[in-house]
Amino acid sequence: MESSLIQLLVLAGIAVFLILKLRAVLGTREGFEKPRVVAAAPANRAKFEVIEGGPDADITDHAEAGSATARALAAMKAAEPSFGVGEFLRGARGAYEMIVMAFESGDIESIRPFLADEVEATFAQAINAREQAGLTTEAKFLGIRELALVEADFDATSKTAELTVRFTGELTSVTRNKAGEIVEGSTTEVKRQRDVWVFARRMGVQDPNWQLVATGE
Repeated sequence: MESSLIQLLVLAGIAVFLILKLRAVLGTREGFEKPRVVAAAPANRAKFEVIEGGPDADITDHAEAGSATARALAAMKAAEPSFGVGEFLRGARGAYEMIVMAFESGDIESIRPFLADEVEATFAQAINAREQAGLTTEAKFLGIRELALVEADFDATSKTAELTVRFTGELTSVTRNKAGEIVEGSTTEVKRQRDVWVFARRMGVQDPNWQLVATGE
């Protein structure tokens, strides 16, 4: 009897440790809220001509005019004229959902091309630890409540751009043990997850894909 009790306590301790580790990888989840429908930005949004010497609305819509971020975005456009901040953020919205859901399901292969080596290693370690503990996750992505450009940086020498984006996503998620019992989450209650991700890419090259190079909260 005592031996069984000790085993249960050890398993419970492992489950708590893994849950905390997974939270560190993919941001903070808090609160239970009703789902909110978030409309995607229209793909065919009208493009406005920029008067020579005037502000670029594609930049000033997302960064304060004259700020370091605005200057970095302007340098990115100079290095790659086809680059658009609004278009990037629409792509980041889709990438966030894809990466979060792949992580939740343990499918590292499908998102490998979009992850820097260090991020991939961190994700893979968390997924492997979850599998070894006999834990599985079921999740449903409901939408993004907030998406905002936080910061931009451009290295003129290497032509490497880094864009920091803040996301607040909403999803339902449950983690089950080997017996199928829920150890965290709910299939009906909505959790809000906050993440700050950094995407990087060399401007002016043929490969259009941005890579996730850092994650935080």
